[in-house]
Amino acid sequence: MASTKWYVHPVIATGVVINVFILGLAIAWHNDSAALWRLLVEDGIVEWMQFLCFALLAGLLGFLTVEQWQREPKVNLQLLAFAGLTALVGLAALEEVSWFQRVLHIVPPEFFAQNNRQGETNLHNLALGKSSLHKAVLLKVIAIVGLTHNVILPLLARKRPAVRTFVEKFGLYLPPVSASLIYIVLVALSHVLVDHPRKGELGELFGAMHYLVTVVAAYFFGVNYGKKPVFGESRDSRNLSTLFCMILVFILLCGWMLSAGAGAGAYIASHPGFGAE
Repeated sequence: MASTKWYVHPVIATGVVINVFILGLAIAWHNDSAALWRLLVEDGIVEWMQFLCFALLAGLLGFLTVEQWQREPKVNLQLLAFAGLTALVGLAALEEVSWFQRVLHIVPPEFFAQNNRQGETNLHNLALGKSSLHKAVLLKVIAIVGLTHNVILPLLARKRPAVRTFVEKFGLYLPPVSASLIYIVLVALSHVLVDHPRKGELGELFGAMHYLVTVVAAYFFGVNYGKKPVFGESRDSRNLSTLFCMILVFILLCGWMLSAGAGAGAYIASHPGFGAE
């Protein structure tokens, strides 16, 4: 079911709409400092949505790992890819909320208190010279890998189908070009149109949502994917895609509620300069 149209599947379309909605909120609230901070601050709406996207994606990749083992009970590239991505995305989810440090009111260990630029229990904000590991290394790696996976390889695959076959041999997939371009445009617009020290959080959410929906569309429904998906073309498949669209909207609602429950407003009030990183 190879296709480059982002709207070829409702799951991808819903993810795009949610990302556009979040960017619209950030632009609409540009004159409301408190509302914009509520959207972008630590434990705010955007950060909790990132966590929920990564957590759900890790769970789905874990499901795919088990499903692959049941299909072929042997260690192969597909199994290793699913297992490795499960661990990587799960780590990203926990890092996003500092391993629940603030939610559980845990005092960070001395190492992190001294070496983390925000005094948090996470790896990505560890000091690296005058910057952090996130800014000095991870952002550059993410940009290179993201552009290669979302633009360069999919464009090459349109002319050379063997590129897609090669990528899928390693257990990976290529997202539809149109969906990827929309994701990149939204990231660019967030940097141009939003004036806030934490506007980079928007791009991170757009990426989390983009990968969540394109992974589901590829591996579960066969969108832009040459191998056999978990669900084939059937009425049940269409119903499941509708249910997943509802889950995506629920992620937005949960992010909103969690930001209030985690005390984002109180956090802003007690840390007026917080979040410059």
